[in-house]
Parts: sequence; C-alpha cells; structure tokens
Amino acid sequence: MLLPALLLVLGGAGCSSTKVNTLEPAQPAAQRNMISDKRVLMDQSLSKSVSVIGVNTAQGSEGFLKIQVEVQNLTRKRRFFSYRVEWFDENGMLIELPTNVSHPRSIESKAIAVITATAPTPRARDFRIQFIEPTK
Repeated sequence: MLLPALLLVLGGAGCSSTKVNTLEPAQPAAQRNMISDKRVLMDQSLSKSVSVIGVNTAQGSEGFLKIQVEVQNLTRKRRFFSYRVEWFDENGMLIELPTNVSHPRSIESKAIAVITATAPTPRARDFRIQFIEPTK
C-alpha cells in the first residue's frame, strides 16, 4: 500500500509546471476602465503564446491619454516580444513622431505583465498597439 502512494507522489512531482503567485485585493479600490479592443494587433504566431487580457484607458489630469495593456504568457518558458504604440489625433490621423519605435519586452512563464504608455501630446485621442515576435 505504501509503494503505490509513493509512486503517485513521485510521478506527480515530475509533471509539475511553473506557477505564478499573484496577490491583489478582493475588492479593489480603483475602478479600471477595461475595454474589449480591436486596436490591439498581435502577430499570429505570437498570439499562441502571449494573450492580451485587457486594455485600460484613462485621461490624465494634464489632458494626455494613458493606456495600460495587460498581457499573459501562456507558455512554460520566458517569452520575448516587441510592442509599438501608435497615436491618432481627433480626426483619426496618425501622429508622426520619432518615438514611434518598437520596444523590446519579455514576460516570465505564465506571468501577467502590464504595458503602460502615455500619449506624447494632448492632441492624441486614440491609439493602436502592435505586438511583434522577435526575428530569430
């Protein structure tokens, strides 16, 4: 009877997966404005390993649009990717800036990360964020 129990414990230990412990209030004081969004573009192969959980937007006191995008690594390995945020004015026109570049990022196995960005000008009324898998 002891041998089957021991085999079960040892067999289960070999099948362990990476776990992430997260602590947050059961009743958060802040109200997030999470929206389902088509302004998030994900590389097709990257979407199998990194998932966008949600997008939160807010208007800063200075009139600058602020965004937060929550992403989760769905794999058992650290994932590397880049992201780029493009900003649009009140007419939907792209605001051309020298800062429209890709930013490298990584996320641990099964972890959730928050990407934040603030519009570079108060003229920005909308955005688009692109996630790109790094070239090998």
